[in-house]
Amino acid sequence: MSRPVVLVTGASRGLGRGVALSLAKEGYDLGIHYANNRAAAEEAVQLCRGVARQSDQKFFPVSAQLSSATERQAMMDAMLGEFGRLDGLVNNAGIAPKVRADITEAGEENFDEVIAVNLRGPYFLSQLAARWWLAHPGQSRLPGGYKLVFVTSISVHTASVNRGEYCIAKAGLAMAAQLWSVRLAAEGVQVYEVRPGIMKTDMTAGVTDKYDKLIADGLVPQKRWGTPEDVGRSVAALCRGDFPFSTGTVIDVDGGFQLRRL
Repeated sequence: MSRPVVLVTGASRGLGRGVALSLAKEGYDLGIHYANNRAAAEEAVQLCRGVARQSDQKFFPVSAQLSSATERQAMMDAMLGEFGRLDGLVNNAGIAPKVRADITEAGEENFDEVIAVNLRGPYFLSQLAARWWLAHPGQSRLPGGYKLVFVTSISVHTASVNRGEYCIAKAGLAMAAQLWSVRLAAEGVQVYEVRPGIMKTDMTAGVTDKYDKLIADGLVPQKRWGTPEDVGRSVAALCRGDFPFSTGTVIDVDGGFQLRRL
């Protein structure tokens, strides 16, 4: 079987880079999506080459603002132009609100931006991928069929009143995963949601001390931060076909945070 091709959004850094590295180890060709930071994307490409299973694997940096329909389409066209196919899409990219504000004070501009990038973007990027898959049935190079993965957050079910727009976007993305699961289940496409917990990335760098204490006090039963590698290994297992009869499943990568305890 020739190499599968997977597009990972937000792959230049953080969780997306962890996903890209794990998929590079699996032997896949990758689209390394980034929004603005070309240097970070090139660094991710070099790191992927360093762990690649085969010396001729391709790692293609591709830029797009996910909030833009025109740029999403251009990215898909660029991927198909480079590789001629798409076997998997990992919707990982997301942003935090520029201003954290209590929901009694938060403004619509922040809300609209976060929703546009974190929810509308991946929802309609998935539509582009789904259309290509429906037009090319039974041709996936990934075991068990094409793969669509949504990387969400414990914010799906955990309310943070100083970043309501982020929570709402992630909750909507969890429903998007369910919708695409139902629509594509009979079409040879498996859809999953990976739900990370408190992760050690640049997005949480400003609250490290806060979460260090909370984790030490037992907020996370496994008593450690999550890492990009944790998320990457989960996505790799899904793409590898380790869950062939589990479309629509949520994979919690949160150290047990979701457990109800007394």
